[in-house]
Amino acid sequence: MSHTPHELSEEFPDKVDQIHALKESDAHFRKLHDEYHEVNRSVHRAETNIEPMSDFAEEDLRKRRMRLKDQIAQLLA
Repeated sequence: MSHTPHELSEEFPDKVDQIHALKESDAHFRKLHDEYHEVNRSVHRAETNIEPMSDFAEEDLRKRRMRLKDQIAQLLA
């Protein structure tokens, strides 16, 4: 468990401009981006015990974040 937020700009540092452009022009990408941000924030809050949750729930959120990141990576490719 890393306690480090996994912001998309940190995950894809070479794609920051493309992420911004897609957020503005592609509703599906914007939905994925916003959902990723929400899930990522929940994972970070659980990891830092700001909003504790069960290990199962936290793991489920991490898997959901990974699936969203994979979908975003496909759109950025």
